Amino acid sequence: MAPAGTGVGLSAKRQQFAGPTGLKGIIANKKTSAIALFASLGGLVYGYNQGMFAQILTMRSFIDATNGYAEKQGVQQGMLTAILELGAWVGTLINGYLADAVGRRICAVIASAVFLVGVIVQACTVNADYVYAGRFVTGLGVGSLSMIVPLYNAELAPPEVRGALVAVQQLAITFGIMISFWIGYGTNFIGGTGEGQSNAAFLIPMCIQIIPAIVLAAGMMLFMPQSPRHLMNVGREEECLDTLSRLRSKPKDDVGLRIEFLEIKALKEFESRTVAAKYPQYQDGTFKSNFMMGLNEYKSLVTNRSLLKRTIVACLTMTFQQWNGINAINYYAPLVFEGFQLSGDTTALLATGVVGILEFVFTIPAVLYVDHFGRKSILIVGAAGMASCHFIVAGIIGAFGDSWQDHVAGGWAAVVFVWIFICFFAFSWGPVSWIICSEVYPLSMRAKGVSLGGSFNWLNNFAVGLSTSPFLGTSDFGAFIFFGAVTTIAALWVFFLVPETKGKSLEEMDELFGSGEATFARRDEELKHSIEREIGLLALLGEEDEPMAHGLTEKDKGVDEDQEQVEKKSLSD
Repeated sequence: MAPAGTGVGLSAKRQQFAGPTGLKGIIANKKTSAIALFASLGGLVYGYNQGMFAQILTMRSFIDATNGYAEKQGVQQGMLTAILELGAWVGTLINGYLADAVGRRICAVIASAVFLVGVIVQACTVNADYVYAGRFVTGLGVGSLSMIVPLYNAELAPPEVRGALVAVQQLAITFGIMISFWIGYGTNFIGGTGEGQSNAAFLIPMCIQIIPAIVLAAGMMLFMPQSPRHLMNVGREEECLDTLSRLRSKPKDDVGLRIEFLEIKALKEFESRTVAAKYPQYQDGTFKSNFMMGLNEYKSLVTNRSLLKRTIVACLTMTFQQWNGINAINYYAPLVFEGFQLSGDTTALLATGVVGILEFVFTIPAVLYVDHFGRKSILIVGAAGMASCHFIVAGIIGAFGDSWQDHVAGGWAAVVFVWIFICFFAFSWGPVSWIICSEVYPLSMRAKGVSLGGSFNWLNNFAVGLSTSPFLGTSDFGAFIFFGAVTTIAALWVFFLVPETKGKSLEEMDELFGSGEATFARRDEELKHSIEREIGLLALLGEEDEPMAHGLTEKDKGVDEDQEQVEKKSLSD
């Protein structure tokens, strides 16, 4: 989907200077791709932490270290797991301010440091309070990293490979989950799997995550470049151009490079003018004014009818993504598999390791081919497959739950359908939910809209983590029926109420959500087009007769009366 405000002509002209896409584009942009891959250690840290705790939760040594607290299946165990998501939600909210205040790179360093503090506190566990405190602090870092890494990658990447490099985050998360399951499976044998198990069994997988966090913090501090977008936002335009030149390995007077530079500048100017026109009373730069502007922006997401429809789609998509049962499996897979009476804790951990492999492998085709199919069709197929697996597993539990020892094959059949459920999620609701969330909003409201959708992801993640343990303790049969019913409702909701967004321009998105005659996209288009003309971007692309000093002195050139009228009209609503 083309960015708002570029227009068809500009988009076509831009393509003349664009590099290759897909795998060829990633190779052609090897320097930027390497940076994005390194930054995605933040995603690996998040995924590893998520899977690691599921493994150690059932280890005898960890249960003993918490004085038996960790095995109390119910609200206590649920809160022990879910407290991280609560911290992540807070970390995400703080990150919205911190990323702009200190920059994306330093924000990642701070998040890594906070994460390390949380891990160290957990490693010193002598009772459950250490786990609570440590996981909340760890969550602060995880929440910040989960938002800052894709933002950083998106702002460093050239447009033609931006989607692929941002998607590396999702792959890194699933890779982290995968390796955590197998590391936990291996360390579970240290000192035996029962009474007398060594504390190293849980301390090793817990402390291993310190390594990628330290590497990420050191690399970001010492070697990684600052985001060009952040440099532009704080008025360091020449540094922005220098950074782009180094990233693309092109001279600063390269036409394609200057086009990209001016696109960044145009977007920054667009956002500044949009906010100034909407809230002229909050332009003194104080914390109070910035807070009030943000509050009013969030308020408009639910008070404006068109924006409310988009918000409902974004937030419900994130809600259904969490309540289809995926994180119930990620957080409690060993407990789920133990419920099928497999032969011992070791077998349950082994079955959990397969979950990690499948989740990683089946995310790859989603990243590569998601744009070849409609968003709706992928979500519906995924939901139908997941719901079917839930109901089949519930049926197996209902038939053999009272006599697993006589129906070992039935237990393994249930395990297989849990694995199939993972496959359906990995190529559908995992990546596509985030795509939907980012596509439905107009340019001027995208940052706030995605932030709100992301907050719903974490809040529902917290609710799932808190409720799954008591749910499984009361009735694993009922848990699978519940998740199956919710996923069925999700399929029906997508089929009847979610519009298809694949390949839609922002103007067409306005029609889908009923913005009325004065559409968001039209207003955004008019304003951004006038800015692109003003700073010389259109001239550089051959759409204007007179270039304006390579687009670097637009403030000295002024804006003619017709352009001023366009801006006033576009911002009047």
